[in-house]
Amino acid sequence: MRIDRGEREPQLIIGVHGEVAMAGLSEFFGRAFAEVTAALDQQGVPPAGPPVAFYAGATEQVADVTAGFPVIGSVVPARGLVALTLPGGPTVEATYVGAYDGLADAYAELTRWFEEQGLTPSAAMWEEYLVGPASVADPGRWQTRIVYPMG
Repeated sequence: MRIDRGEREPQLIIGVHGEVAMAGLSEFFGRAFAEVTAALDQQGVPPAGPPVAFYAGATEQVADVTAGFPVIGSVVPARGLVALTLPGGPTVEATYVGAYDGLADAYAELTRWFEEQGLTPSAAMWEEYLVGPASVADPGRWQTRIVYPMG
């Protein structure tokens, strides 16, 4: 897995927010991405990037997460949706390739990297689902970018 330092501009996303049991994240993401897609279609606004899950915090059992899509311009969150701005500034970014059940190993590798660098990651971070089951059947080819703001 490649780990890089980056720089981001703030990015507005429209999504569904919830406190979700870790075991229920897949179902939550499927529902959230479908709801946001329908709301954006109704407003004639295309997503400005891949699906995103912003984690404001998490324990081993529950995640405080907003799942949706980045947008550009003026978008009114439909009922049940929220607007959230991903922070801009310096980041640490890693792209994991593989099935989602391997993400725990990617996070363990990132934790080791942060320790080696003498850095403390933010509790808030996000995942961008660059390639996933909607576009590629083979889970070995899925790509997830993990982004930690470092500002």
